[in-house]
Amino acid sequence: MADIEEVLAPWLESRFDVFTAAETPADLEDSLPMIRVERGGGSDSRFGQHPRVYVDVFAATADEARDLAGQVRDALVMLSGPVPGAVIRGVRCDSGPSRQPWANEAIHRRGATYTVSLRHV
Repeated sequence: MADIEEVLAPWLESRFDVFTAAETPADLEDSLPMIRVERGGGSDSRFGQHPRVYVDVFAATADEARDLAGQVRDALVMLSGPVPGAVIRGVRCDSGPSRQPWANEAIHRRGATYTVSLRHV
């Protein structure tokens, strides 16, 4: 069974042409904008998974982070059907994109939480 990070990160990267990964790189400031996808709980059953997913957008400006985070939210809540490695049944936005602290003030971060219902293929 593929991890949700392995399903969503490549989909988001291809959709937005933005570097996407499960972890922030050491040279994050040189990799902006970036989308980080990280599982943060949820449930698994015999017939599918319902992971809670944290999606953070990092950008050089607050406006860029806000705009990209909104576009990501709009794309995710509409995501349904086959993607490489899984079939997405639906995505719910549990907590919309909001400003999140980051140690480097030159990097602006917006984070949101989603629940994804899927089955792996």
